[in-house]
Amino acid sequence: MYKRQKIKPESIIVQATGFIAADLDGEKAMLSVEKGKYYGLNSIGSRIWDLIDRPVSVKEIIATLIEEYDVAENTCHGDVCIFLNKIYDEGLIAIV
Repeated sequence: MYKRQKIKPESIIVQATGFIAADLDGEKAMLSVEKGKYYGLNSIGSRIWDLIDRPVSVKEIIATLIEEYDVAENTCHGDVCIFLNKIYDEGLIAIV
């Protein structure tokens, strides 16, 4: 059975293609044209989405969020990896 790759701190990720996204008061609403499925991201998820509009490492994302938000590194690392793995499983991002 094929096991999908997990997002790790050293992974380089980027937004997947095929989505229509709109900014709604700092939060993203996205529609997968292929799946016909709607996704909503809160403000921090939206910030991460903006950061991955080009290939970037998970480490860079975490470093940026630590600079911008009052969050401990371990908490940020755990939360970001959980979030990225969820949206990776949904096909919203790609590992490059």
